[in-house]
Amino acid sequence: MIALTHAMVLAAGLGTRMRPLTDDRPKPLLELDGRSLLDHALDRLQAAGVSQAVVNAHWFGEQIEAAMARRDDPRIILQKEDTLLETGGGVTMALPQLGDAPFAVVNGDAFWLDGPTPALRRLSAAFDPDEMDALLLMVRTTQVEGVVGKGDFLIDPIGRMRRPKEREIAPYLYAGVQILSPALFADAPDGAFSLNRLYDRAIENGRLYGLVHDGVWFHLSTPEDLEQAEATLRAGLARAMF
Repeated sequence: MIALTHAMVLAAGLGTRMRPLTDDRPKPLLELDGRSLLDHALDRLQAAGVSQAVVNAHWFGEQIEAAMARRDDPRIILQKEDTLLETGGGVTMALPQLGDAPFAVVNGDAFWLDGPTPALRRLSAAFDPDEMDALLLMVRTTQVEGVVGKGDFLIDPIGRMRRPKEREIAPYLYAGVQILSPALFADAPDGAFSLNRLYDRAIENGRLYGLVHDGVWFHLSTPEDLEQAEATLRAGLARAMF
């Protein structure tokens, strides 16, 4: 168990699959349920007790900067990226602002409804620095609407994860919410790279774990996904489950 105090929201991506909605704005500033996806993510982190958050920006970065100014919260640090650093490079650049303890990283387009216990609280309660370099929130592919491919990971009985082998279907999909240890970034490459490279190293060391979400998660890849999520929330169907 850890006390979650620092976090990062990844908001620099191009959001190409969400076009044309992202032709004139970054994907995290698209709205769902009356607020931007970015505001939803920051609200969840604040509710979880996070005292300092980093938000990175590249695509229409000035819009992200304006959105942060509207929140008027000095605990949120804007990280401007002149070139895309991808997920791993973006977090690596932010490490000096993220403290020495494990921290949360949330995708700027992640949107979920909590189950009986908030997902971030469940993650921080389950994180064991002695055993884990990363703990990822996972969702069952059978509960996700839309195209999910062959899934992302398989999870063993104690929560340790591995990639699917050739012609193997993985029953879990990464939900865009995680807690990472600074140790995961030891000898991380310079420049742009995907966090998947560090996940693979953690898998080799038996230190990549997953926690299955016990609430509702929305797959937001295309404009149709966003429209479907809005309709579901408007109808109250997802909230009625809890």
